[in-house]
Amino acid sequence: MTVAQFFGCALIAFGPPISMFSITIASDPIRTIMLVASAFFWLLALLFSSILYSAFTQIQDTLVFGVIFSVLFQELFRFLWFLLIQKAEGGLKKVSDGNMQIVENKHILAYVSGLGFGMISGAFSLVNVLADMTGPGTIGLKGDPPNFFIASAVTSLAFILLHVFWGVLFFNAIHRRAYLQLAYVILCHMLASCITLMNPMYAVTIPTVWILTVLSGVLSFIVAGGSHRTIKAAIQGHSRILHVNTNEGGDTMVDGGGM
Repeated sequence: MTVAQFFGCALIAFGPPISMFSITIASDPIRTIMLVASAFFWLLALLFSSILYSAFTQIQDTLVFGVIFSVLFQELFRFLWFLLIQKAEGGLKKVSDGNMQIVENKHILAYVSGLGFGMISGAFSLVNVLADMTGPGTIGLKGDPPNFFIASAVTSLAFILLHVFWGVLFFNAIHRRAYLQLAYVILCHMLASCITLMNPMYAVTIPTVWILTVLSGVLSFIVAGGSHRTIKAAIQGHSRILHVNTNEGGDTMVDGGGM
């Protein structure tokens, strides 16, 4: 039973992200490299937030301060990652081997970077829980919530998807200088993280996190140029995407190849 629970929760949390990676990223070496590099920047954010948490002993008894600083460091390193890829844009054009999609369509790069942030974040948040799922024993014998494992998996999936959406919104906000959109990303990240401190009140935390996930997903879909036409094309299996080149003078939209 414990092994079945392990695979079930692992697939709940990582099944959709792995599918997204396999379908949209794995076939392109440049996208794969960018995903790994963005995950490394998330690790740097974790390192610096851990150093800060260890250095200031007075905040170690108040978990909320650790969460707040962790969120701020993650968004800071998301911004630093954005600056780095902006500087490396010329190099990306040289090594892209004629495939200019990831350079010309800023939302693809934001999506890849967000998925990198999300997958490494989900792995670190759930790996210890998954390790305990295989036994021996089970949870709930001493009054602990018996649905802890499944709740952790569902929450981890939500945060992985949130990082994807936050990546798209964050990059778009920087390109357009849309500071309200940028503030939404930071505040949404802060709210989603802090609300988990109310666990094990899963009836409150899980719906709240998933409402933020759906809202962020809709917003990122809109800023990436999505519409009912693109949804219809995706359902019908048309291998086309909408290129949205973000320029100061406005958007230039053209049809391109599959993502």
